[in-house]
Amino acid sequence: MRGDDLSYDGTYRFNFEGEDGIFIEIKKLGTNSRRIRSKIAVNASLDTIWNILTDYEKLADFIPGLAVSKLIDKKDKFARLYQIGQQNLPFGLKFNAKAILDCFEKDIEAFASGKKRDIEFKMAEGDFQFFEGKWSIEQVDKPRPEDGDFSLAQEFETTLSYFVDVKPKLWLPVHLVEGRLCKGIRTNLSCIREEAQKVIHNTLNTQ
Repeated sequence: MRGDDLSYDGTYRFNFEGEDGIFIEIKKLGTNSRRIRSKIAVNASLDTIWNILTDYEKLADFIPGLAVSKLIDKKDKFARLYQIGQQNLPFGLKFNAKAILDCFEKDIEAFASGKKRDIEFKMAEGDFQFFEGKWSIEQVDKPRPEDGDFSLAQEFETTLSYFVDVKPKLWLPVHLVEGRLCKGIRTNLSCIREEAQKVIHNTLNTQ
């Protein structure tokens, strides 16, 4: 694991990347708020990851820290979710965070070397003063090999990123939950990567 702690303008930033290839950055926004940015490489297409993320009620089936993910409302490019996040604490205690999230599914953006698509989310009500951010999937086309052997070469690289600005209720200091949030984000990204691999494996086996 590697990291750095930089102080400037009354803020700090901490970056670290684990052996699992997941990068996380924490930045102090204010007295009791944080910005967390994270990303992971996923050996799957943008469409595969998008379909996993937007199958909202199934998220709790494979993400251990998500106890409930219920679809309250669904319209074109919009979803309202009721979610309960759960983290285990010492002495057998559990930390629960409830939220109603509004999710906005953005159109796909094409650029010269690939494509990108985002899901922006914002807490409508819940156990934080604010909780908002986005999922971002970016698929970049890889140069074709010079030897012309395309059989073993993957044609693209895909990165899944998660960004969130969070501020707990006044009675809960953010430093008590930021570690739990980062641990949860790391687990979520890893589980989504594993789920994408399962989807690809099952698809190949049915062909």
